[in-house]
Amino acid sequence: MSGNELKYINEAFETNWIAPLGPNVDAFEAEVAQYVGASEAVAVSSGTAAIHLALLLLGVGMGDKVFCSSLTFIASANPIIYQGAEPVFIDSEPETWNMSPQALERAFCDAIKNGPLPKAVIVVNLYGQSAKMEELSAICNQYGVPIIEDAAESLGAMYKGKASGTFGKFGVFSFNGNKIITTSGGGMLVSDDRESLQRARFLATQARDAAPHYQHSQIGFNYRLSNILAGIGRAQLEVLDERVAARRAIFQRYKNELSDPGVTFMPELIDTFSNRWLTALTINEKVSGISVTEVLDALSEENIEARPVWKPLHLQPIFKERKYYPHNEQESVSETLFNSGLCLPSGSNMKDEDVETVIHHIKQTAIKRKERASYV
Repeated sequence: MSGNELKYINEAFETNWIAPLGPNVDAFEAEVAQYVGASEAVAVSSGTAAIHLALLLLGVGMGDKVFCSSLTFIASANPIIYQGAEPVFIDSEPETWNMSPQALERAFCDAIKNGPLPKAVIVVNLYGQSAKMEELSAICNQYGVPIIEDAAESLGAMYKGKASGTFGKFGVFSFNGNKIITTSGGGMLVSDDRESLQRARFLATQARDAAPHYQHSQIGFNYRLSNILAGIGRAQLEVLDERVAARRAIFQRYKNELSDPGVTFMPELIDTFSNRWLTALTINEKVSGISVTEVLDALSEENIEARPVWKPLHLQPIFKERKYYPHNEQESVSETLFNSGLCLPSGSNMKDEDVETVIHHIKQTAIKRKERASYV
């Protein structure tokens, strides 16, 4: 917490605005829209809800196809299933770890030959780094298919001078407890299509018709954000730039201390600005002499939590029968990243000594491994 949240929470209590509407909700929507440069925003209960609403607004339904990044959390794809649609997974490329334009192009070529075209493409900005939105947008525009930009992890990031989350027909942000700013649980749907966002508000409030009594002509959802949580979000947004600076400083310190021929950090594409939500790297065991598993185990012994990168969705048991397009015939980038990738502690409130402790134990792991190898 930033310390200013109670101001907005107390205002909600004092004015008795507790429900999923009120001044904090209105202000939070306006402030996020202004921050990213979108025409309008709709505050919802989660980033997942925002993706679901975006699919609904694009008319995605039973039997439709939706292309989706594979290297991401399952919440990016679950709403496709909610709609009875079929996810088709697209691999990453090495320069951003995000959706591969050449894999996406192949998927579209197959769709043209075999039909039908997808109703939407969900592009994920992994760990705060924007995908190659220029190339991806050009491909999608060529085929007339809209983009939903899943920027759940990349609020505060930029791509060629434009805010992450504003390149698609719809952009999605998450304010889950682990994100760079949080409302405990919450999300935001942004767009320049004000009419569609008005419909999103309608659907997110149980699709209640304009009538003096409770009347419903369509199925809706309970997806709106509470006025109290929106107050937390307003205070968090005030310190977003500080959080981004802190994460980037943590990333740079890890990179300065741990870079090695066998250790490669997640790249930052030219003309982009990552929020470095998580510091992610890959370890080449043959070159570095240590494995991801060894590092994870060594940190866990010190009560330090680290994790592998996301397991690609096309490898998840629930999606094992779904179509997948690798970066090229010889290379599945997302699988390589999963097998060699590691996410380090990256919280904005980490102290210098905390970061140094993580670095120390990783270096010690490498030293011990070399000593064992030398002994053998």
